[in-house]
This record gives sequence, C-alpha cells and structure tokens, in this order.
Amino acid sequence: MSWDPARDLLTMQEQLDSLFGRATTGWVPAADLCELTDRFILTLEVPGLARQDVQIEFANEQLVVRGERPGADCPQRYHQLERGHGAFSRVFTFGPDVDREAIAADLVDGLLTITLPKPAGANARRIDVR
Repeated sequence: MSWDPARDLLTMQEQLDSLFGRATTGWVPAADLCELTDRFILTLEVPGLARQDVQIEFANEQLVVRGERPGADCPQRYHQLERGHGAFSRVFTFGPDVDREAIAADLVDGLLTITLPKPAGANARRIDVR
C-alpha cells in the first residue's frame, strides 16, 4: 500500500480524539473549506452516498455533517480494503459570520458542497489610524 499523508493525519486525529473521549467510528471523508468575501464553501468527498444518507446541522456556530456508507459485501475474505465504510461525523466551527438561515447544500457525483453565506454587513472594513 502506498503512503498517503492525508490518511495518516486523519488516523492520528482519530487516535487523539479517542484519547479525549471524542472518538468517531467508521471513516472520515476528505474536506476542503474555502472562505470568500461573502461566504464559506465546504466540500466533502462522499462517493456512494445519496442525499438521504447525509444529515447536516448548524448550531452554536458549528456545522455538523453526518452520514453512513454501508459496508461492502464480500462473501469470503478481503485481499485489499481501502474504501471507508460505516458512520462518519465531521464538525466545522465557524464564528458568528454565518447566515444560518441561508445555508445550502448540494450533492453531485459524490461531492457534497455546502455554502454558508456571511450575513450582510459582515465584511471586514478598514479602520484609519488617527
């Protein structure tokens, strides 16, 4: 098996989480989080999942994405098993700069895209020094 630094980091994160009682089971989908001037865009790789397999909640400035991918059905034994199965949960913390009523999500071709708009007037402003 080739070395995958991202997978190794996620494994270490899971081990640290288990030390502090925050263990997650299953797999951890890869995610990208981008901030633009008017919104955040979060994308997660969730191949094989349908819309009804994913739950998204936003509370206390945290976005929680949960889901579950059923286990593979191998009648004998695996020779190689790299795709994650089971439940997953990812938590992303934001400040008060999210318009919670305007959050939108879309799932296309295994890529879950969540758009979190910033409230009007939340843009940074320049402050002159006197």
